[in-house]
Order: sequence, then C-alpha cells, then structure tokens
Amino acid sequence: MRQFLLLSLAMVFAFSACQSPQKTETSVENPFFSKYDTPFNVPPFEQIKPEHYMPAIDKAMAEHKAEVDAIINNTEAPSFENTIVALDEAGKMLSEVMSVYYSLKSAHGTEGIMAIASEVGKKMSAHGDDISLNPALFERVKAVYEQKDALTLTGEQQMLLKDTYKGFVRSGVSLEEDEKVELRKINSRLSELYNSFSTNVLKETNNFKLVIENKADLAGLPESSVIGAAETANEMGMEGKWVFTTQKPSMLPFLSYADKRDLREQLYKGYFMRGNNGNEFDNKLIIEEIVNLRVKKANLLGYNNYADYVLEERMANTTDKVYGLLEELWARAIPVAKKELADMQKIIDREKGGFELASWDWWYYAEKVRQEKYNLDENEVRPYFELNNVRDGSFAVATKLWGLQFEEITTEFPKPHADAQVFKVTEADGTHKGILYMDWHPRATKKQGAWCGVFRKQHRENGDNVPPVVTIVCNFSKPVGDKPALLSFDEASTLFHEFGHGLHQLLSDCNYKGLAGTSVPRDFVELPSQVMENWAGDAEVMKEYARHYKTGEVIPDELVEKLKNSAHFNQGFATTEYLAAALLDMNYHTQTKEQKLDVNKFEEDYLAGIGLMPEIISRYKSTYFMHIFASSGYTAGYYSYIWSAVLDADAFEAFKETSLYDQATATSFRKNILERGGTVEAMEMYKNFRGREPKIEALLRQRGLD
Repeated sequence: MRQFLLLSLAMVFAFSACQSPQKTETSVENPFFSKYDTPFNVPPFEQIKPEHYMPAIDKAMAEHKAEVDAIINNTEAPSFENTIVALDEAGKMLSEVMSVYYSLKSAHGTEGIMAIASEVGKKMSAHGDDISLNPALFERVKAVYEQKDALTLTGEQQMLLKDTYKGFVRSGVSLEEDEKVELRKINSRLSELYNSFSTNVLKETNNFKLVIENKADLAGLPESSVIGAAETANEMGMEGKWVFTTQKPSMLPFLSYADKRDLREQLYKGYFMRGNNGNEFDNKLIIEEIVNLRVKKANLLGYNNYADYVLEERMANTTDKVYGLLEELWARAIPVAKKELADMQKIIDREKGGFELASWDWWYYAEKVRQEKYNLDENEVRPYFELNNVRDGSFAVATKLWGLQFEEITTEFPKPHADAQVFKVTEADGTHKGILYMDWHPRATKKQGAWCGVFRKQHRENGDNVPPVVTIVCNFSKPVGDKPALLSFDEASTLFHEFGHGLHQLLSDCNYKGLAGTSVPRDFVELPSQVMENWAGDAEVMKEYARHYKTGEVIPDELVEKLKNSAHFNQGFATTEYLAAALLDMNYHTQTKEQKLDVNKFEEDYLAGIGLMPEIISRYKSTYFMHIFASSGYTAGYYSYIWSAVLDADAFEAFKETSLYDQATATSFRKNILERGGTVEAMEMYKNFRGREPKIEALLRQRGLD
C-alpha cells in the first residue's frame, strides 16, 4: 500500500488522451494487457506506444480497485496477511504501467507521451485518494494496527504495518467528508500544476539557443566545445554556425572558457531566466498556486506548515534541526566563498578588466584561479575520464566491495531508448541480481539532471525473490567529432553517485515492495549514492579507471596529485549556492498562511536577507526548481543532500579507518544499509553500521570548512 501511495501521490505527473469509445484494445494490441514475453520480464519497450497507456491505466485501476474491494469485503477478521500484505501486493499492473510511463516521460518525453500528460495526473490523483481516503479500508488497517503488540511479527512486518497505518492517517483518512472533498481538489490541482511546471522548464530549456556566427566569438573555448557547438548547429540546420544551449555539457564549458564576457552573460541569463520570461512558459503564477495549495493542505491535515507535514517522516524530523544544520554550514561557507571572490577579483583587476565580478563571470575566473593555484586545467583531465572507462570503474568498485558482476547485453534486447546500454547484474556465484539500464546523453525529450529509477522493485512473491529492473539516466557530455564521450571529474562523480542509487535498488533484500530499495526517508536516500562519490575521487581507485582514451595510459601521478590538492577548490561557492537553494525551499514551505506571492521578490528578499552574495545565485532559482515544484519528491527536502553528506562522509571514514575495500566494513554496509530498504528506522540502520550516530566533522574536513 505504501508503494502505491508513493507512486500515486508523490510521483504525480500528468497524462491526457482522446480515445474513440468504439475502439477496443485487445491483449495482442496492448503490451500491458498480457504478461511480458521478454528476457528477465523487462517491459517490452519497443512495442509500447503512447496510445497504449490510457487503456492500460484504466484497466489497471479497475483491477486495483477490485483488489482493494476484496480486502474491504473479506468476511474474515482483519489480519496482517489478509489486509496489510494484501494491500502491499495489490496494484501490480498499475505499478508496471506507471513505472514505464513516468520513466519515459522524464527520459524520453516524446510529443505523444507529453500530449497525454494532464489526464493521467488527474486519474492517478483521484485513484490514490479513492484508496487512501476510504474509511472502510482504513478500519481494517486500523484493526490490525491496534493489535500490533499482540501479533508475532518480524521487524520488517512491524515496519510495513506502521508505515501502512501512518500512510492512511497522513493522507487524511480521518478528515470529515467535506474536508476530504477539499483535499481531493487540492491533490488533483497539484498534479496538474506539477506537470505544467516541468513542461514549461523543458520547453524553456529547448527554446533557448546562443547562436554564434563569428568565429572570433569562440575565443578561449576548448576545441571539443567548438566542435560540439558546430555539430549542434548542423543538427538544427544552421551549418557554418555554432550553437550553445543551457544543457550543462554545452553551457558550463562556455561559462568556464569563453573570453567574450557579454556572451557568457547572455548564455547564463538564458539559463537562470527559464520560467521567468513573462511568456506562455512562465512559472511564477504556478509557483504561487503550488505554495498556497500546500499551505492549505498542511493546515487541513492539522499541521502548521507544509514543512512540518513533510519532515514528520524524515530523519531530521523538525524544521529546527534542518535550519540548525543549514545555518551552521552557511556560516562556514560564506567566508570561504568571499575569499574565493576576492581571489577572482584580483585577477580581474590585474588584467585591468574594469568591472566587478558578476555571477556569469564566476566559472570563468574560478577556472583561472584553479590554473594559477593548482596548475590544473579541466581539459587536461577529461581525456582520462572516458565515459565507458568511468562506468567500468564504478562497476569494479562494486565488484571489489561485494563481488557483483556486470555483463553488458549487446544482443537484441528491449530498451527504453535506443541510446541506452543494458547490463545483467549477478552475484559472484552467478545468482541473478537484476537488470541495469544506463542512458547517458542529453536530448530534447529528456529533462535535465541525473537520476535513478526502477521499472520493477525487488520483492518476494510466494517466497521467491523477484529481482529489480533499474534505470540510471544522465545528461553527460556527448562524443564530439572523432572523440568518445569525455567526462569532467564532476560528471565522473555524478556517474558514481547515480550508480550508488542503483546499488541500493539492486542489492535490496526485502519481502515487501512497499519497503524495498530506496523506500527510505528522503534525507537518508542520498547516503548510498553520495558515499560512492568518495571512491570516484580516491587516488587509488582513479588509477584503476582513469585511462587516456587514445593511449590507454593510466592518469599520471602529477594529475592525480593536482586533483587531490584542488579538492577544496571552489567549495565555498559550491556549498553556498547549494545551501541557498535548500534554505529557499525551506522558506517557501514554512509559510503558515496563503498569500499573494510575488515570486521574484520573495526569492530576492529572502536570499538577500540571509546574506547571499550577489555574485552567487541560488543553485536553482524558483522558476526552474524542479526538485520542489515539478513533484512533491524533494519539497521541504532539498536539504537532504547535505544531511546525507554528513552521513556519507562519516561512513566513508569507516572504510578509510580500515582499508578502501575492507570486506568486513563492506559487508556491514551492505547488510545494514543497502539490503535493508525501509525495513529498519534510518538512524538505527546507520548506527548498526557505524556503531554510533554520524558526526559532522568528516564533512567539514572533506569540504575544507573545518
């Protein structure tokens, strides 16, 4: 049940279709209507068309409703098996359909998929509310919950019972009927707004292009960036020109190396003005309505503000604890950022620039500082971070830690997109652990960022393990000219990060879908991903996977040393821009009453009030802050990355206190963290691994903020 509530309420994206009532879909025509006849029971992606979704959703919802009705109408007394387990197992077809739809909407949102967006959001919202607000169903759940102390349940079963019961309570099942009607309206409207917000950001991202016609305007750019821009121009029918976009593999090299300051400004403004241009894709009114609806929902459910509602189920638990961590780090990061600013302004003044550094100058002059202080040029490093080598490096770490094996499937195999790679994952003894898809590069149909999801969660059916089908989606630098995809070190770290999420899914060893894999508090879920970044940057590991794409030469000690010495480089900026976004998120969601909201003024006044330097903007400005306004996933939860960073830095020190691949430590991390899903309280899991609660000192040392 918890799995369905999360699917229908937290992942609501939209869906709308026109369909002729005379046409009847058959099981032959619709791949969702029959058991997948595919290797490892993966979805038959090539057979699935946009027109298949709505009939499949309608059928799956009807099946799910029938399953729920059977639970309600069961004449036997409510028990853990006939109520709690039955709810967890219900909705299998709906989970299958929606996992494919949501994943493809984010990774390959074709016109057909996007055209059927709004109606699905409404349907999923209404269906979720029909279940979570059903008083008869809740009475059975409540009856089992009230027996919990008398039942002989395992720890995992106790967690499933508690989470199921709390899921109903937090969904509003105890509200009066008129309040439930109001809550349904709020949930439905929010689902529409999330879809509109994300659609607008994608449109704005695709619409902006910096077109350069004069070759002199490319001064300072590395050859790979120039070639890539020319290829982009050719794809757009602008032969002989160069096109740069707000996709980060295109934008960041331009901001870091282009000598033309006015063009850097133009491109950067194109990025941070997305959703804020007063056009049909403007997101300001959408944000105002989302924030007010969340206030209304929180108040309806008995909470002072939306953050209080969200944090009740997180490790942090209270806004005071979140603000306590963020403000402590803010006080440490701002002075470091100001020192970085001073170093860059010295260069501007020395070069007689005659201007004060602005936000669009930061990457350009930070790169100059890096070259001066550390004699390190990112373009010198990239040839050693060829995508497939980095990928194989992440696999090798998992092999050394846990014996996992990764075999690429190069024969014909169903894929969510033609560009995806697919791997069979096994234990050292050959036991099948799951299927892993990896989709690397930007395209117009893919949203920005990087993420990990599942087409099927690990669980058990009739005692038999059902292995997961996992997908990792990124937006890394493409191959350029005759060169393969060469990553920056940041991109390499991101690959390891998302692979950590993948391992959390692949190594899950749970009985119930509602608790499996990444079904953990949001501020704990980044631990398994962020801890993997530590291996990506370790000198010993780097020497294993960082090899020159042409010669195969291992990355020289000199470059490794430069990377190590520059580990604290620009950390004031990176930490400050992140914290600004996390604090902005909290400020939106600690509002206690509905209000007329001037989004730009709200953002500017708050960030200025906490002392954000004008030379740094929030990592995400409000109008493209997808984490918090395109769904409810990271709402009042963007702080989770830094909360988990405390955990991951402290956890990695457990390995460094022994050895990088210490088997006892690796086994403990697997057994107590990666396998457990949400079957144990998050802090308890961490203490079972580390022997104590996490300490912040490791993070401060890691970021040079101690």
